[in-house]
Amino acid sequence: MDRQLTVIIEKADNNYSAYIDGIDGIVTTGNSIDEIKKNMVEAIELYVETCKELDLECPEELEGDYQLNFKMDVKSLLEFYSGIFTKAGLERITGINQKQLWHYASGNRNPRPEQKIKIETALHKLGEDLLSINL
Repeated sequence: MDRQLTVIIEKADNNYSAYIDGIDGIVTTGNSIDEIKKNMVEAIELYVETCKELDLECPEELEGDYQLNFKMDVKSLLEFYSGIFTKAGLERITGINQKQLWHYASGNRNPRPEQKIKIETALHKLGEDLLSINL
């Protein structure tokens, strides 16, 4: 079974930054999730190559097979997809009222773990629904 490495994506001033939870020294930036994913793979490859070239110990998590799991905080996710999801649309699929979603998007309040799960579950269900449609 592949090891699971969690990549944390956060909003920076003008783009997004990402790092691997628990492994120091690997950081990247990007303007989209796809760019972050691509750049993170490249950053890991460069890090491993540099460790080999300089005869440094490489974290064992990066040896062999591993899978990258990407994680975003709710504020960053809502901001990133603000041009795609309206608060009214998110309210319909999550059951969380728009006012509360605005608080999460602005960073004034952090959602409780149950609210995070509601948002994540609703978005995953939407993704599954969309994947099942053929045009």
